[in-house]
Amino acid sequence: MTIPAEIQAVLAGESDGCVVTGDSLLVMPTIADESVDSIVTDPPYGLRFMGKDWDRGVPGIAFWLEAFRVLKPGGYLLAFGGTRTHHRLVCAIEDAGFEIRDEIQWLYGSGFPKSLDLSKAIDKAAGAEREITGPGRRNGVKGDNEKQQDCLIRPGGKHDETAPATGAARQWQGFGTALKPACEPICLARKPLSEKTVAANVLKWGTGAINVDGCRVGVDPAVDDPRLGGKGTWSSDKMAKNVYEGGYAGDRVSSSPKGRWPANVIHDGRPEVLGGFPQTKSGAMKKPYKYTNTGTSMGEPVGETRQIHNADSGSAARFFYCAKASRAERDAGLEDMPAKQVTCRPNSDDEENRGVQERLHGRKGRNTHPTVKPLKLMRYLCRLVTPPGGIVLDIFLGSGTTAMAAKAEGFRFIGIEKEAEHAEIARNRLANTPKPLFVQKPTTPAQPGLSEEEP
Repeated sequence: MTIPAEIQAVLAGESDGCVVTGDSLLVMPTIADESVDSIVTDPPYGLRFMGKDWDRGVPGIAFWLEAFRVLKPGGYLLAFGGTRTHHRLVCAIEDAGFEIRDEIQWLYGSGFPKSLDLSKAIDKAAGAEREITGPGRRNGVKGDNEKQQDCLIRPGGKHDETAPATGAARQWQGFGTALKPACEPICLARKPLSEKTVAANVLKWGTGAINVDGCRVGVDPAVDDPRLGGKGTWSSDKMAKNVYEGGYAGDRVSSSPKGRWPANVIHDGRPEVLGGFPQTKSGAMKKPYKYTNTGTSMGEPVGETRQIHNADSGSAARFFYCAKASRAERDAGLEDMPAKQVTCRPNSDDEENRGVQERLHGRKGRNTHPTVKPLKLMRYLCRLVTPPGGIVLDIFLGSGTTAMAAKAEGFRFIGIEKEAEHAEIARNRLANTPKPLFVQKPTTPAQPGLSEEEP
């Protein structure tokens, strides 16, 4: 099969990246075996979102078998999923041969419920007219902004509050059919190693490990105890004593000043998300631990007694990466493209999705893709699983955020998008994405002779 010139140029290191318009099942066979370093993608969730044809099903094993083939041994796959259908996605990925390594939860505050108002549905079925009791919540809010996403906006700009008209409707007032979406799972999978150990695989292929230091969660030296950037916390005075006597000086002991270990939770920093995290004082000791220097290399006079305090407290959200979404980035680079109205095809067999369609219908924007991920989030994920100078593949590119993230991080990329309209949006957004000032060169594969590390 002939390899498209733009893909060949990326694989040969002659191009930074490309966007290919086409079906992934037809394009992926043109990519050479074991030629890409990571796959970061946001596939359809199979929810028929907004009546779109491309969201009618979760991608099956055929997609992931091809993804498995083109990925280097030890290469990682990150794939978003919907909470209702994620199990089908993960099973297909695992059946294709991948090892399921973890699941990352992306927490966000911008979702709105795809719920059916049961009271209204009962009155509608009975043909009963409901009495208008007042204007709708945030009635008349205009513009594509955060407030509007949390409103019940009709095409006419209003949604009047009404009272139940029948006894049955009054009985079921306040009941619905869905929770507010506030998280999306991300499957973290790895192609099995070809070598006996992770170290050997990394030295041969450049793949097999995640970039821990490049994705640590930052700490505030004025507030946080830098010791929390390590692999654990002080669960007792004994642990604090062991860490301190191990050779760290000062009241604020640190096992890793680079930041906290990346976790399998990511949030968007919105107030409603932060409000869900408890206030904590991690590893808090019942009382300050008294330490007397007995001659170890502490940088203190022998015999001097000091007290160690654990000063780290605040919202538990501080332990997790925060990727705030920017609404302006949706249309960045699309200034020359006309703004279009969002049109939603009715789904007569899905009452919940009809409510979403009514809320979104008529919204204007240049980026017409309905599920654009935050650029900072995708940069973080690309950096987590891609080695320096590696190639990132996205087999469901959408409007191009993964490709933009890869470019901004200094990786090469191949993006495949079936919808021509979305592929064109991706190309325009990419043209507006600057390259990093300093790009890391790919590591040189070498044949190691290591065998002691566990995969």
